[in-house]
Amino acid sequence: MDECLVRADPPTLFFKDQIDEALRREQVPADELTRYYLVDLLCRFLRPDQRIPFIEDAGQPLALRLGRALESGGLEQHVRLRNLGDFSLFMAGFFSDSFRRRVVDIDYYISMGQYAYGFLGRREEDVFSEVFSELAGKFVPFMDVFTAVSEQSGLRTSQDVLRVYERWMRGSERAGRQLAERGIAPNPSIGQKFLQ
Repeated sequence: MDECLVRADPPTLFFKDQIDEALRREQVPADELTRYYLVDLLCRFLRPDQRIPFIEDAGQPLALRLGRALESGGLEQHVRLRNLGDFSLFMAGFFSDSFRRRVVDIDYYISMGQYAYGFLGRREEDVFSEVFSELAGKFVPFMDVFTAVSEQSGLRTSQDVLRVYERWMRGSERAGRQLAERGIAPNPSIGQKFLQ
C-alpha cells in the first residue's frame, strides 16, 4: 500500500505524533488502522470545516441519540452510532474532569461509547468493523490516550487528585500511574461501591 492513509496537513501530523506518543507511553497496543481512525476523530472534532453528519443531535442526551440511531437503519444508523461512539470517546478522554458533580457521570459516556462501537463492530460487512471492535474493547485505555493527548496539548486545566483516583477506580491504568507518580498508593480493596 503505497498511498498514505493520513493527509499531510498540520493538524493531522500534529495529532498523529501525539496519538503515537500517547499509545507508546500508555502502553496501549493498537492496530494501525485504529491509530489512523483516532487521528481522524481528533481532526474532525477540531476542525469546524469538516462537518459531522447529524450534528443537530449534539444537544440531546446520549440515550436519546442511541435510541434514534437504533430506530434508523442502513447508512443513517451507521453514521449516528459512529457519531455517538466518537463523541463519547472524545468527551470522556478530553473532558473527563468536567463530569464531576453532574447528574450524568463519565461512566455513562463510557457505556454509551462502548455500546455504539460494539454494535458497529458486529457488522462484518463494514470495512471498519475491526476498528470499531477494538475501540469498544479498549474504550477506557483509548480514553486514557486521549487524556494524555489533551494534557500534552494544554487543552485541560484541572489536575484534581480525587478525580484521578476515581478514574483509577473505574479501571484506568493511566490514572493509577499518575497517582503513583504523586506518591499516592491506590487501595484496590475499596472497589467501586464508593463511586457516586
